[in-house]
Amino acid sequence: MLLGFDPMSLLTPDLGLVFWTTIIFLVFWLLVGKFAFKPIAKAIKDRDQNIADALTAAEKAKAEVQQMHSDNASLLKEAREESAKILKEAKELKDSIVAEAHHSAKEEAAKIVANAKIEIDAQKKAAMAEVKNEVSKLSLEIAQKVVGRELDSTKDQQNFITSLVDKLN
Repeated sequence: MLLGFDPMSLLTPDLGLVFWTTIIFLVFWLLVGKFAFKPIAKAIKDRDQNIADALTAAEKAKAEVQQMHSDNASLLKEAREESAKILKEAKELKDSIVAEAHHSAKEEAAKIVANAKIEIDAQKKAAMAEVKNEVSKLSLEIAQKVVGRELDSTKDQQNFITSLVDKLN
């Protein structure tokens, strides 16, 4: 024995040591079970519940995101269709406006040409009347020079015409 310590006493403990160790272990176990295990178990249960709730919320959020994605895709498709429809309507409107403008221009041109023809005919008639007047004036002047005298009165003209008719006969 070294310094009063028996190494065999560790392998063969006394009955009192075993008794007190067992009593202390049971008291410790009861205290830990009552004050530590229940709160630890409750915390673990709460944490499990929180994790389950978080997973459920994540699944729900994932489903909502997928729903939003599909809604966005359908809205985008509708927007594209609507824009194509608007572009088609705009093109049709442009074509109809251009056609209407072309038609109006043709009608306006036809009216201008018709008015120009009427104006030309009126000017032509006026010119013809003026030419006839000038021709008749010239004819009278020539006739005056040929006859050698001017016939001022209607009586003189009548006498001259009668004399010419007599000469012809």
